[in-house]
Amino acid sequence: MNLQQEDNSHLLDRHYTNRSGWLRAVVLGANDGILSTTSLVIGVAAASTGRNAVILSALAGLVAGAMSMAAGEYVSVSSQSDIEKADLERESKELIRIPEIELKELAKIYMRRGLSQELALQVAHQLTEHNALEAHARDELGINELMQAKPLTAALASLASFVLGGVLPLLVSIFAPLQYMVWWQYAFALVFLTLLGTIAAKTGGTNTWRAIGRICFWGTIAMGITASVGYIFGTHIG
Repeated sequence: MNLQQEDNSHLLDRHYTNRSGWLRAVVLGANDGILSTTSLVIGVAAASTGRNAVILSALAGLVAGAMSMAAGEYVSVSSQSDIEKADLERESKELIRIPEIELKELAKIYMRRGLSQELALQVAHQLTEHNALEAHARDELGINELMQAKPLTAALASLASFVLGGVLPLLVSIFAPLQYMVWWQYAFALVFLTLLGTIAAKTGGTNTWRAIGRICFWGTIAMGITASVGYIFGTHIG
């Protein structure tokens, strides 16, 4: 019985932090792909009576959005990566210049976490001997291998997920009845967002209904505002 409990113990201790970096980029990209493309199509469909204009708007939104998402994600994460590298370089120099002060700083961190002064100094000594920069990066700067910024990975994940999300409203714009395009786009967008919220929640180990409710609520607001703009301008132009 004890052996079975030990064998199955890993099933009770699942963590998903290591997925947070790429999962954030994928969910953000797919969500933006669905919402921005659908909202653009809804706005154009509300102001136009031609299918070509609707399809063209979906295609243009898909391409422009995917490029913008990838570039923005790369620049953003690159900035984060540059900051991390600069902090590590400064910390490395300080470890050479003032090792005693850095050792005391590390010990104080462990004391604030609940260790006694004697034990904190012992832990700080051992970790410094093992890999001083790694210890300070993790415990003082909050930088670790799992959470470290990876610009290219984030950009590619955002690009692929945006395209995947944006293709769905593009297909709806091609095959849905033109006179009910706005409602078809909205209905399918909710279906797509529900699937996305479910996948994101299952992958990240979070509450499924909370994720679905959040993504559908804000998606509805975005599409509603865009549709209103389309109707207003369509009425005035017409």
